[in-house]
Amino acid sequence: MATAFPPLVRGALTTLQVNLGYRCNQACSHCHVDAGPARREQMDTETVALIPRVLAARGLHCLDLTGGAPELHPQFRELVREARRLGVTVIDRCNLTILAEPGQEDLAAFLSEEGVTVVASLPCYEAANVDRQRGPDVFARSIEGLRQLNRHGYGGPDCALILNLVFNPQGATLPPPQANLEADYRRVLSTQYGVIFNQLFTLTNMPIQRFAAALQASGELESYQDLLRAQFEPSHLNAVMCRQLISVDWQGRLFDCDFNQQLGQQSWPTYGAAYSHLRDLLEGDPEGLGIATGDHCFGCTAGAGSSCGGALTNRVVSKSMQHGTSR
Repeated sequence: MATAFPPLVRGALTTLQVNLGYRCNQACSHCHVDAGPARREQMDTETVALIPRVLAARGLHCLDLTGGAPELHPQFRELVREARRLGVTVIDRCNLTILAEPGQEDLAAFLSEEGVTVVASLPCYEAANVDRQRGPDVFARSIEGLRQLNRHGYGGPDCALILNLVFNPQGATLPPPQANLEADYRRVLSTQYGVIFNQLFTLTNMPIQRFAAALQASGELESYQDLLRAQFEPSHLNAVMCRQLISVDWQGRLFDCDFNQQLGQQSWPTYGAAYSHLRDLLEGDPEGLGIATGDHCFGCTAGAGSSCGGALTNRVVSKSMQHGTSR
């Protein structure tokens, strides 16, 4: 019998994570939001205008912008400027290749000027693995994007401009220990490409959307879900991101996390409709409400844990977790 995920209750809200739309210049095989160049969904002007108001009303510390490629939204830069004027930390979930897209040639300079924290996807330090997961020549373009950011002051140990990288496994496996992999990334990127960065985050691929479809086609979906359950670590329940973060989709609807957003799994049908839309946060605080959970939540608590800020612990993982990674 499948084990049910334990109940969770929301803590104090610190971070607003906003998906500005599904348009992206890439179409990665592991993408849990099914983003790509053909997607046209994007947040409207009225909803974007609510974001700074909510940041101020709730006294939030962080605005985490994602997509798609969030930089493709026409109001991305305006929103960043407004949030920074409020003293809010802004995170740009950047795919790196966007820095070379037409019209984005000055993006690295803009991010630097505004002091934006960049969290950049680089699922491996080997070109063949990255290109297989993300598309032809993506690795080379990603390296050039990293070099651009380095030239604008990102990634140095004594610099205020933060550049963090994100690793995703290639297939139905959990990430290896974050600290060990970060050392490998740092060595290879520095010696072979002259690239520096601050931290590496290891993220577990969630069995939803495009990745789930690929697992289903290869007959690995059930075994992967079993792996997540088997590696469940109860101590991570207090640290999972959904306890301090709320996720907003491109229509302004509220979800407990980005993964619930992609599954259309809102809490409000169970806990009341008071927190169904971004505008509801202008007056109310969701602290203490229950969090909608499901089988996919085991992805955040398995092994060393996984969140938007990387692993929750650096404990050594089992051989079954390390087998088959892209290292």
